[in-house]
Amino acid sequence: MNKNIAKRIMQVILTLAIQMAILFLCAWTLGWTWAWVLLAVNVLILAINFIVLPKELIEERGRKKENVKKWDRVLTTVSIIPILGIYVVSGLDHRFFWSPQYGDSIHLAAMLFYFLGSLFFTWSMVNNRFFSTMVRLQAERGHTVATGGPYRFVRHPGYLGFCVTFIATPLAVGSLYGLAVSAAAVALFIARTALEDRTLRAELPGYAEYAEKVRYRLLPGIW
Repeated sequence: MNKNIAKRIMQVILTLAIQMAILFLCAWTLGWTWAWVLLAVNVLILAINFIVLPKELIEERGRKKENVKKWDRVLTTVSIIPILGIYVVSGLDHRFFWSPQYGDSIHLAAMLFYFLGSLFFTWSMVNNRFFSTMVRLQAERGHTVATGGPYRFVRHPGYLGFCVTFIATPLAVGSLYGLAVSAAAVALFIARTALEDRTLRAELPGYAEYAEKVRYRLLPGIW
């Protein structure tokens, strides 16, 4: 196996392990059904990704990044705080019973949206072989504009999928308070979308023309 592919697989597994460890530690219990369901859904998503994603893309996401935009290094680092904060607050919420209890139907609906948001993110990666973890122009790989799949509807479908999962995560495990942290994560990704869009317009040949055809960044009819 290519070392960058192996590296990326380990990164993803480690990230999931950290997130779930935070969730259970903050809840101070392993007897949390919906947290285990969330873990199972994540494992299913990882399995799907490993099957459907091009190995070239997995290798790119595991490779050490060059010529990354400085603003993206800062924004990506800052965004770690609310992303992990979703799990901290949701775990503490479960431990100290901050949120009112709601029915299984809401848990299940949120879990479904989490799964669909993740699949939308996967669909975006499948249709963009330059889908990187950091904002950079990949001239060494002949970077071109992605126009297929979900890119026919919005210019940054991967970020849309991410935002859906941020909102769905606390609801799936029963935390209304976690939504406040989700809102912060979504706000940072909206800012990242705007900055990346500006960068691609200025530096990626053909992107400005593509943006004229696909008018919306994240939500059709809105923005």
